[in-house]
This record gives sequence, C-alpha cells and structure tokens, in this order.
Amino acid sequence: MPEPTKKDETENESAPPPPEKTAPQEGGNEKGKDVVIREMTSSSDEDDTSVSTPPADGMSKPAERKDSVWSLGEGAPEESEKRDDTQRSTLFIEKPQSGTVSVGGNITFIAKVEAKDLLRKPNVKWFKGKWMDLASKAGKHLQLKESFERHTKIHTFEMQIIKAKENYAGNYRCEVSYKDKFDSCSFDLEVTESSQAAPSIDIRSAFKRSGEGQDDAGELDFSGLLKRREIKQQEEEPEVDVWELLKNANPSEYEKIAFQYGITDLRGMLKRLKRMRREVKKSAAFAKGLDPAYQVDKGGKVRFMVELADPTVELKWYKNGQEIRPSAKYIFEHKGNQRILFINNCTMTDDARYYVTAGDEKCSTELFVRDPPILVTKGLEDTSTYVGERVELSCEVSEDDANVKWFRNGVELSNDPKSRYRIKVEGKKHTLVIEEAAKNDTATYSVMTTGGQSEAKLSVDLRPLKISLALEDQTVRLGQEIHLKCEISENVEGKWYKNGQLIEASDRVKLYHKGRIHRFIIPVSAVDDEGEYMFVPDAYNINIPCKVHIVDPPKLHLDGLGENNTVTVVAGNKLRLEIPITGEPPPKVFWSRGDKMVTDSGRIRAETYPDSSCLVIDAAEREDSGAFRITLKNEAGEDTALINIKVVDVPDPPQAPNVTEVGEDWCIMTWEPPANDGGSPILGYFIERKKKQSSRWMRLNFELCKETTFEPKKMIEGVAYEVRVFAVNAIGMSKPSMPSKSFVPLAVTSPPTLLAVDTVTDTTVTMKWRPPDQIGAAGLDGYVVEYCFEGTDEWIVANPELTDKTKFTISGLPTGSKILVRVKAVNAAGESEPKYYPQPILVKEVIEPPKIRLPRHLKQTYTRRVGETVNLVIPFQGKPRAKVSWQKNGSPIDKNEINIRNTENDTIIFIRKAERGHSGEYDMKVEVENLVDKATIDIQIVDRPGPPEVVTIEDVWGENVNLSWKPPKDDGNAAITGYTIQKADKKSMEWFTVIEHYHRTSATINELVIGNEYYFRIFAENMCGLSEDATMTKESALIAKDGKVYKYPVYDDFDFSERPLFTQPLVNTFAVAGYNATLNCSVRGNPKPKITWMKNKVLIMNDPRYRMFSNQGVCTLEIRKPSPYDGGTYSCRAVNELGEAEVECKLEVRGGLSFFRLLMDGVPPHIIDSYMREVQADKTEGK
Repeated sequence: MPEPTKKDETENESAPPPPEKTAPQEGGNEKGKDVVIREMTSSSDEDDTSVSTPPADGMSKPAERKDSVWSLGEGAPEESEKRDDTQRSTLFIEKPQSGTVSVGGNITFIAKVEAKDLLRKPNVKWFKGKWMDLASKAGKHLQLKESFERHTKIHTFEMQIIKAKENYAGNYRCEVSYKDKFDSCSFDLEVTESSQAAPSIDIRSAFKRSGEGQDDAGELDFSGLLKRREIKQQEEEPEVDVWELLKNANPSEYEKIAFQYGITDLRGMLKRLKRMRREVKKSAAFAKGLDPAYQVDKGGKVRFMVELADPTVELKWYKNGQEIRPSAKYIFEHKGNQRILFINNCTMTDDARYYVTAGDEKCSTELFVRDPPILVTKGLEDTSTYVGERVELSCEVSEDDANVKWFRNGVELSNDPKSRYRIKVEGKKHTLVIEEAAKNDTATYSVMTTGGQSEAKLSVDLRPLKISLALEDQTVRLGQEIHLKCEISENVEGKWYKNGQLIEASDRVKLYHKGRIHRFIIPVSAVDDEGEYMFVPDAYNINIPCKVHIVDPPKLHLDGLGENNTVTVVAGNKLRLEIPITGEPPPKVFWSRGDKMVTDSGRIRAETYPDSSCLVIDAAEREDSGAFRITLKNEAGEDTALINIKVVDVPDPPQAPNVTEVGEDWCIMTWEPPANDGGSPILGYFIERKKKQSSRWMRLNFELCKETTFEPKKMIEGVAYEVRVFAVNAIGMSKPSMPSKSFVPLAVTSPPTLLAVDTVTDTTVTMKWRPPDQIGAAGLDGYVVEYCFEGTDEWIVANPELTDKTKFTISGLPTGSKILVRVKAVNAAGESEPKYYPQPILVKEVIEPPKIRLPRHLKQTYTRRVGETVNLVIPFQGKPRAKVSWQKNGSPIDKNEINIRNTENDTIIFIRKAERGHSGEYDMKVEVENLVDKATIDIQIVDRPGPPEVVTIEDVWGENVNLSWKPPKDDGNAAITGYTIQKADKKSMEWFTVIEHYHRTSATINELVIGNEYYFRIFAENMCGLSEDATMTKESALIAKDGKVYKYPVYDDFDFSERPLFTQPLVNTFAVAGYNATLNCSVRGNPKPKITWMKNKVLIMNDPRYRMFSNQGVCTLEIRKPSPYDGGTYSCRAVNELGEAEVECKLEVRGGLSFFRLLMDGVPPHIIDSYMREVQADKTEGK
C-alpha cells in the first residue's frame, strides 16, 4: 500500500482568480447539484481562519475584490443577479457597497431610496445569505436605522454591525419594495484579523469540507444550518503541479485544466487556498502540527501525525466536526510526544476535513482521496460526407456515463438545445450528432476525458449539380403576373438577380424554395420589371438566365381631377393642368377644343413630356370656360377623355342693408344676396359697423354668417351707428355694400322685481316691489300701478301720475272684491314689461291668529344671580291690533319694579337689578279679537345660602371626631350642592379646610393630633358659592392621649389561583407556500402559565423560521414563508403549578417546492427526505 504524499506550495499573491462558472440548472444531473452544495458551504466552514490587514478607518470599499463573488460559493448566479439588479433598478439611488472590517470593529452599510413618486415609506428588508431576515437579529451586534430628509425627499436606511466577529463575514442582500415595484442589491462583508505572514501551503488545502457542525447561537452567520450536509464530492489528485499550471495559464484555460486533471471544485480550490494562507498561527500546544493537506489513492492507507509540546494534554481527532473513535478503520498510536492516526482502506467518504484538538487549540488538514482517471478505449474515426447528410462521430470510454467534453477545432461544444450539435450518451459510448451537415462543418473534432483524448477529421463536400428545368423567356402585359420557375438536382438555397443586381424578397417580390424547385413571382408587373433575370445556386458556379419583356397600351390617369373631370381656375391666374400618361411604346398626345386643335404656342397651349402632358392657359378669363379633349395614340391602341375648364371670380357686393329693429345695445339687420356670385356659390357674409361720426369700421363676425339676417350687439345706447356687408365665395370676398341708414340703440328697463302685498284693509290694498334689475342709459322715470277685477280684462291705472316710490296703496276698492295687480317701469324708451302679482287679492282685512314664539332658552327655568340684569325679548304674531298682557304668580305686574315694553311683533320684560323677590312664574297673554295665546316663563333669582343651623360634636375616639349638623334655613333660592368643613386648634385658632364639597350632614374627621383640642365650623354651598358665615361648634373636642385602640377588621385575601384554561382554541388553517402564516389561541391561568409550541408532538426551540408571541393571554406562532414540509399538527401547551392544558390544530401548506429549491433555502437534508417521502405517500394514497 503506497504511503500518502504531501505537498507544500507558496501561494502567489498576484495569482488571478478563476473564471466564473455557471451554476447547474435545476433538473441537471445529481453530480452538478453536489458541486453547488460544496461551493455554498465552503465559505462558512472556517470562521476563525480569515485574516487580512484592516484599513485605517476600520471600514473600506475594496477597489479590486475579485473573489468577493464567491463569498457564499455561488459565484455565477449571484454575479448575474447583481447585474440584473443594476439593469432593473427602479428604487435605489444609492446601493450598499461591499466592505472589510477587522474583528471587533464597526461597519455601516447605507442604502438610499428616492421618495418623489412614492406616497408612503417603502418596505426595506436586510438579509444574510438567501433567507435569513436580519430584523430578528437586531441587538447589541446589529442595529437597523432609517431616516427621511424632507428637503431632498430621500429615505436613508442603515445597517450597522458592532464589534464584528469572524463568522459575520459573508454575502448580504438589501431588498426594497413599494406596491408593484421591487429592487434588490447584494454586497459582501469580509472580517479580518491582524496581518501575518502567509506560510507555504499545499494546493489541496484549498478544498475545505462541509459538515463541521457548530451551534448557530443566534449569530448573523446562517451557514450552520447547512453544515450538517454530508455530500460526497469526488476530486482528482493531479499528478502534476496544478497550482503552477493555473498560476501561469490564461484565465480562459482554467476550466480546461480543471477538467483535464479531474478537479471538480475549481472555484472552491482557488477561494479556499486564499483563505488557507491566513490559517497558520503560532501554537503553544503543538510542537509540530498537521500538514496543510494529504492525498491518498482510493483503497490506500494514510498517516496523520502531530507532535505535542506537553504529552499530558488530552488529544481528540475529528472528521468533519465528528469525533473519531478507535476502530479497525481508525487506528491511534502514541510515540513519545507524537500522536499518530492511521486510516485504512480509504474510500471517497474519507475525502474530508480533519482536525485534532489539544486543550483549546486546534490543528486542521485536508485529505484528498484520488479516483482513477477515465480513459478513451475506442477513439474517433475520420469521416467524409455530402452536404445535408446526417453525421455521427462516436467514441467509447472506460466508465459508464462519464463526463466527456467535445471540441471543434479546439473550441468546446455545448449540449444546448438550440445548438445544431447534439451529444448522445449510451453507457460507455458517446456520440456527436449533426443532423444536416453543412459545408462549414468541415473541421477537426476531438473528445477529451480526465485520462485521455481522441480526434478525427470531418470533410463535407457538395454533390454535382444538374439543371432539370431551365428558366424561359417571357412577354408579360403590364399588370399581369411574372412567374419564373427552375429545377435543379440538389436541394440547396440560391439567389435571384435582375440585370446583375441581387433581388431580395419583399411584399411585392415573392421568392419560393421547395425541395429542388425555385420560383420567382411578381403578382402585378410594372414597366421597371423588364430586364434580364438569372438564378444562381449557392456554393455552385452555375447561373440559369432568362429575359422578361413588358407590354402596355396607352392610358390617361385622371384620378386627381374633380367630378366630371372638372378643373376650376380663378380668373386672372395661370392654369397648368398636368395629366399623367402611360404606354409602351410612349404614345402621341393631341389636345382640341371643339373642332380646333390646341397648338404648342400661344396663350392656350399644350406641352408634352415622356410621362405626362400639360394644358397651359395664361391669365385665365371667364370666356376660357368649356370642354377640352385629350387623345393618346400608339401602336398598342388609343385613349381619350373630356376635361371641363371652369373660370371663377369673386362675387358682386350686396345692396345696402336695412335695420328693422333696435334694442338697448343691439339691432336686427337684413340684406339681399348679390346679383352675381362670380361663378361660385356664396359661402357667407362678413358684417362691419362704425359710429356715424367715425371713419373706422369694425368687423363683427369672424366666422361667416350663412343667413341674410344678423344681430349686432354690444353697442352704446344713444350713439348713432351704420352697418355694411361683404359677400364671400370660394374665390374671395367682394367689395363692401353701401352703408345702412344711421340708427341709435335705446331700450326700456327690465320689469320691476319682488312684487308683494304689504297690507290689506276693507277698502285698500298696499303693494310693494323692488326696482328693475336693468335700468339702462335712458334711466328710470317712475312706475305705473295697474289693477283689474277678477273675471275682467280691463286694466285700471291706479296712479295717473308716475310714482318714484316702490310702495303704493290702491284705494277706493269695494269690500270683498278680488283684484289682480301689475307694475311697470317707465323711462324715455317707454314702458317695460309688466310685473304681475301671481294670484288674486281679496279686499278684506285678514285676521292672523295670535302665536307666541317663545325662545328655546326660556322654555326652561331662567336663572340669574342677585344684582344681575334681566332683559327678555319674546316675539309673537297676530293681526290686527294684537293686545299683550303680563301677570306674575297670577297677579298683575308692578310696573315700578319691572319694565314692560310692547311692539307690533314682540314684547320685552326688563329688570335692571334683579332681587330674589323677582323670582316666580310670569304669564304672557296675546289677544286678537276673540283669539288668545298664552305662555309661561319661570324666572329664578338665586343668591348665596345661609350657614348651617347647628353643628354638634357627636363622638370623639382615638384621633377621630364625628360631627353632625342641620341644613341652613335659607338655601339662597337654589339647591344646596355641598358643605365645606374647617378645623382650628384651640391654642392658635387658625382655620384649615378639612373637607370640601361634602354632600352629607354628618362627617368623621380623621388624623387629628393627640393631645390637641379642636373647634370646627361648616360653610353651606350652592351654585352661587359658599355662605358668607359659618356655624361653629359651641364645644371643643379634646383628643385624649389614652384612648381606645381601634382594631381594624381582618379580611382574608381572595384566592385568584387557577389552572390553565384555553378560552379560544387553535383552528385548522390553510397557508400558501412562501407567505407568512400565523396560529392564534388565548389562555388564562394564575400563576401565569408557561407556553410551549410543538409540531407533530416535537418541541419547537431556537428555530429562526418560527416566532412565538404572548400578549395579555393571546398566544401567537408565526411561521415565516412556510413550505409544504411545514404542514402538520401544531399544538400549544400551557403549564403552571396547578396543572396544564393543551390545544392543537392542523396546518396545510399549499404549493410545492422541489428538492433542489428546499436545499438552496437551507433546509437540512434529513428534513427534506422526510418531506419528500410524505408527499410521495400522499400521492400514492390519492391514486
């Protein structure tokens, strides 16, 4: 059995990091998954080995930190996420940056969000790794702060790490969300110790193994949840110095070298090597420690040896954090100060991290078990084929389903579904398939394994080409289809040419290729399509030509002319009528008017061009109107058409307008259309006006008036005006008409307003109204009042002369008759429209029943203090001649003490200085003929009360005195609201208040001084205050020193003890995977019970996925982002010294997750296995 080898190397500080690898997709092979898990756990296995030189300020942003993307092992995915975050960043204006801090130092990460478009504060979360929410870790080592700057409208969020530890290093993430917007940013934290020289280490020590379990203990690092994974990973011990190869190679060749020498964890290799540089520290326990790494062949034996400084120290060996016990496989040996561990029959499971502890010190190493390389047992063979054939290149290797790479001219080929190369694996046989070979597939193809390679040449040639059907010459009529077709012996693409120019497919030109047939189609031919066409097959030096000839009879294109081919021209303008023509060969053109031909010279002439013909008329006249004929002729046929020329002009001016009606600031004018419309219909009219004494005309309408009637407005009353009219047609505007006769705007006022009846007697009616709303410049001279009897149409003027008042009495009317009344306003323009009273008026005095309108505050007792003023106003109604009378307590009021004043609408009772004698019930009575209305007002005049009658000392005991008294004889005309008790020492006779606002007539005074003698006095109190005098006890009360001892009664304490009782049980709940769920119940008990939660009868403790709350007896269990494996039976148990109680419920989480997703979220493998078995069992039962 060969001895294991060891190797020490000095790491090059400038060695470039390896290129990032794309993490395997979910659904890939299991080996790919193992690699991802190894990379994830590698960064958190050794928290006490990371050492770097801290910056001066304790915090930095590294300029070049190329290895930061591997902080959690998933380099490529996280880097890709960072790039995606940058592209879709919609909320961050400043993102947290990666940084470095020394152990025990502080560091702050800052994120800023602009709030200009946000209605409320965004939601921000900080994570470590992929799922640990740092809000639950806030404390002495972690603080989360936020602030808002109102001027700049920017939210600032800070995460401060205080007294950093080595296990705080790792990848962090900040997420911000607002409604449907989301943004995320990842950053790294590196925790360093004081700088030390890095010793030479072996490249294999870069591989750190996961599985070394440590207690999470609530720190920021979450990698402890993943450290229990024991995942096999096979790595090949290269026979050569791989680190030297990597150090001197181009970064683009890293993966090729790693594949060639069987290194499956290249990224972890380089990353962990960098960390191993800082591991070596001076040890007091170990005189000689373990080498950085060991390697051994599979099935071999390895020997670990350390030398102790103190041989009495207890030594323990560990493998991936598990203590190693002596067995047939593990043999321990002691030689003096040397401690040796032998591992027999090494397998791939022994490929792990080992360390030995001596007291508080530890020494670690890496063991690499080498697997035999994969060999190529049958190589590739050179192949020749034709274009379009299927090609298969096959080889065989020494093991089934081995990892094999294919290359084309040295460039690796991927098995991407979109690639034209397909790789097929059947056991040991590997095949590269090309479905349809092309000319450019000619190359050298090679296959490579970890133990060998093979290559072969592929040659792809063209088949000989034959023309089965050649193109034929064609003569096509213009507008018909051009269809060219040819057939060749091979199914290859080709190109079409016209006159040597390449033709591309378009909406007009259709190119078809089906098998060996090629077609060229133009559905509608044009003149430009004539020429020589040619088809050239791709990759062949052959062309197939033909000619296409286009024929077209002459034709006139009159689409741009009007109805009936009519062309309109304004008189005096030049007409140049261009008619497009077509024809092949070009036709001859003839113009004529009647029997006379139009020549090519003169005022009316014809001009001919290759694709058009023009009729030209210089300075058109009305006599030029008429029909012109155009004729086209060529050898293919002829075409002719009539074109109507119409010469138009502006219309004649209309006649002078007439003003038919005049108003306050307006008038109505009419006119007749012009006699000649200029050959074009009249479109409308423009109207202008001016003051008679002015010469400036003003346009009144900016939009044409279609009618021959118009109403000018906004004129000044009393000013003379004139108006005139312009006619307008499509050509232009005519000259103005003659001005109208002058006129002056003047208008009557608007009708009077608010006409109403004031009073009615047996012979008169009094009307009142308000002036008109609009009086105008003519002013207001007065009013005319008219009336007529009901049933007649004869209006009688009530005032022969105008009245300038707005109130008038119509007299001399017969009693009992009914009249209608109207009023007109009169000015210089005449009478206005009348204002009618809406209904007939009965000429008879109307009796209005009396009604007292007693104010609300007088419907209750009206209270005033002595000396205050009483002034009450009570409105009433009643006609005619209402009579008011007052009585107090049933007797007439003395007018010398109380003043009464009555009007037609109210009565006033006034007392200048109220006295208690003014209290009582006041009765008010209003009479109208035989009708009566009454009301009563209760007035209460109050004053301060008198003192209590007699105050007696009823008893004296200990420090207490019992007093009693009688209420005062005079309560001040108000209820007694309380008493104030005062005491005075007989020696000083200074009074002190003992009790205020006391309602009873007996009281006990406590806490008196023993040996003193006291007097007591009492004041009475009502709403006005305390009585002026107080009643004092006639005798004094002596507080004797030797008195009776008062024994207080003994009461037993109430027993509140109670065993736990759930007042609200748990309820079965459904939750959605990925969204927080809560379970709630309520319990009572004394002493306060201890609450514990269980899942499937297993106690829930120190699990960050669960949060437990208890507030006022309400117990809550919060499950963060549950997965289906979180479903089950949950129970809550309450225990105190009197007993216990328990309730339970079932939780079902809907929405499943894959094994890989659960593994990436940090779920331990044994829990995932249990969950997957439960899901499979549920599916089996469902079937």
